[in-house]
Amino acid sequence: MAEGGGGARRRAPALLEAARARYESLHISDDVFGESGPDSGGNPFYSTSAASRSSSAASSDDEHERPAPLGTAPPLGFPDSQDPEEDEASAGWSAVLRDRPPPRFEDTGGPTRKMPPSASAVDFFQLFVPDNVLKSMVVQTNMYAKKFQERFGSDGAWVEVTLAEMKAFLGYVISTSVSHCESVLSIWSGGFYSNRSLALAMSQARFEKILKYFHVVAFRSSQATHGLYKVQPFLDSLQGSFEAAFRPSQTQVLHEPLIDEDPVFVATCTERELRKRKKRKFSLWVRQCSSTGFIVQIYVHLKEGGGPDSLDALKNKPQLHGMVARSLCRSAAGKNYIIFTGPSITSLTLFEEFEKQEIYCCGLLSSRKSDCTGLPPSMLTNPATPPARGQHQIKMKGNMSLICWYNKGHFRFLTNAYSPVQQGVIIKRRSGEVPCPLAVEAFAAHLSYICRYDDKYSRYFISHKPSKTWQQVFWFAISIAVNNAYILYKMSDAYHVKRYSRAQFGERLVRELLGLEDMSPAH
Repeated sequence: MAEGGGGARRRAPALLEAARARYESLHISDDVFGESGPDSGGNPFYSTSAASRSSSAASSDDEHERPAPLGTAPPLGFPDSQDPEEDEASAGWSAVLRDRPPPRFEDTGGPTRKMPPSASAVDFFQLFVPDNVLKSMVVQTNMYAKKFQERFGSDGAWVEVTLAEMKAFLGYVISTSVSHCESVLSIWSGGFYSNRSLALAMSQARFEKILKYFHVVAFRSSQATHGLYKVQPFLDSLQGSFEAAFRPSQTQVLHEPLIDEDPVFVATCTERELRKRKKRKFSLWVRQCSSTGFIVQIYVHLKEGGGPDSLDALKNKPQLHGMVARSLCRSAAGKNYIIFTGPSITSLTLFEEFEKQEIYCCGLLSSRKSDCTGLPPSMLTNPATPPARGQHQIKMKGNMSLICWYNKGHFRFLTNAYSPVQQGVIIKRRSGEVPCPLAVEAFAAHLSYICRYDDKYSRYFISHKPSKTWQQVFWFAISIAVNNAYILYKMSDAYHVKRYSRAQFGERLVRELLGLEDMSPAH
């Protein structure tokens, strides 16, 4: 027995090396986050973090549903006790598997522009929010202030805002992402969150005046029908700059990032305070490079509205999530990307549509959350007797594979990106290795990385909570821009000159936006 245990221990490193060799394109390192810490990735299927409650990860499929009647489906990993149902065969699903090569990808991902070693934090930030965008905010804010005073009376304390003041204004609000303080005014308060060096750059009264009149788009145009018209031009500009500054790797993830609440606030507030907080009136999805964490595309949708495409009309329906996925992948066609999706997006119809556009997918399925139209029913019911860990059953239709895999629960995957005959392994520190199809290993690896991104980067979202929905969207977008700027910084020569953590990078960016001479980060 001792010899067998030693053999298993010797095999584990070899299996890990084999798994790494299969993912040469996936170079994941905690260093990209800017601080060391325990590996919080683990297996995303069992994650208890808030990220796992989003559509990007899920628990085992329908474990709490009623057990399937005897005979409705054979135990996984064992031969079928009867021939496949005729309707499944006529629909093209077969238990006969065939190998298929992965989608070819010859593009080189990474930054499109080489930044000099002397580049500062604000240089990376202004790849996404350049001066011309800030000047537009200056113009729109001054226009709004003028019209506001024409209607409601003159404001003698108001002086038109300048470009330098607009940068300082952004810097003050961004500072809440580092201090985790919801009130920007705490900087001038003299309390725990006060910061005298920042407070001297602008008076509190001046900051409040700019905050009162701040606008990205001052007035609705005759063509504007979208509820986010006051921030849409900025989102479009930001989107274009993301795509221009970075080429993602082949593997990407569609999900909702963890932006619901500030983690420090949630950990310290009472249940009553949580109930009193207003819920966001919009949802935000992203397409994110799973090798670096860089957010390539963002999509914002209002939760209120009476149109047929409103979130209220499509809530919890496949149409909404299909619409979200199509919007996020609009610029991905023809590039042989592999997109990982959560249960709310995964569907046969969407994956077949994407395959025609040379976009390939791998998604987790749930009979409660997914659109299961066109999938074989025998693969969607749980057997009465749970099989052994690692057992699986696969049916194939064209290039599409439906996988049912057991590991302390039933997990189902739909993919046209990975061969159903290629095997992988999930290595757990305590329970050892669990065999699985290659698609399952790939899904676990990439979703695990995104969970780590959420765990670490979500703490740097701007804590300032304005009441207006368009302003909430704006500050969330700014938060994403700062995180993306830090990722580019970590991939540049500037990082080798001064190795700033994410918190130090944020502090440095704030001081540079405020025009302070002392550029050294606070410790």
